[in-house]
Formats: sequence, C-alpha cells, structure tokens
Amino acid sequence: MTGLPRENVQSYPRPPALEPVPQRVTVRLGGVTVADTTHALRVLETHHAPTYYLPPEDIGATLRPVGGATFCEWKGAARYFDVLAGATTAPRAAWSYDHPTAGFAPLAGFVAFYAGLMDEAWVGGVRVLPQPGDFYGGWVTPNLEGRIKGAHGTRHW
Repeated sequence: MTGLPRENVQSYPRPPALEPVPQRVTVRLGGVTVADTTHALRVLETHHAPTYYLPPEDIGATLRPVGGATFCEWKGAARYFDVLAGATTAPRAAWSYDHPTAGFAPLAGFVAFYAGLMDEAWVGGVRVLPQPGDFYGGWVTPNLEGRIKGAHGTRHW
C-alpha cells in the first residue's frame, strides 16, 4: 500500500474543501528540488484529483510571471508562472491565487505545480501522476478511487 489513506474522488465535496496536508510534499525539475514542504494545503473537489498548494517560503525555484489568467468560481483569479530550476525552464507550469475568495483565503500566495510539467512530484514518499487532460492540475496518487475528471469527454461534467 502507499501509506496514504484510501479516498474516493466522487466523495469529495462541491463546493470544494481546503485542508492541510500532513505528508511531506516535494517537487523536482531539472535535477533541482523546486519545493519541499510539510506545510502544503490541498483542495478537494468532486471528481478531481487533489490539487496541492505549497507555501512560497518552501519554494526554491525561480517563478517568472507570465501573461494570462484564469478564473475559478470557487477560488477566484489565478496567475501563472514559468518555473526555472537550474538550466531547466518549464513554461506556464505553476499558478497562484494572490487574492483568493474568502473561503480559500489561506491559499493566498501559495503555489501549485502541474505535475506533468515537473520531473517528479511526491506526496508522503509516493510519486504523483498528473490529473488526466491538459486543463486541471490535480495530483493522482495510487490511493485514489473513483472516476477522475480530465480525460477526454469529462471536462464539462
């Protein structure tokens, strides 16, 4: 087993919930540890893999702001970053909410990384896979059960 508790993504709430992550979260890119923290937060939303947000003080990479933004009905406006680590640049590979909605205020300034654009992402010593598709940024771990949104034909349900 993974050491992570079994969870069914279909039982995650809507509107989403925000909770602290008790496990160590690590992200690597270009042979460099981009982030390493025991103070991550995660967002749980029905049919989504959890999205992990890391505190800025535990991020060792350079985050270069890029143009464009998206809007989440729950969290507000997100801005995006290129991630620079060593000699490697991952374009538009991270995002943050500078001024999230009141229900997600603890996320202010925390940074999420697209697992598929990093070399590695880990939760509690378990390697992460990216959420299916190219839109959502959830992290899939082997303890998750249920149908995860993001694959072809699931974006708008």
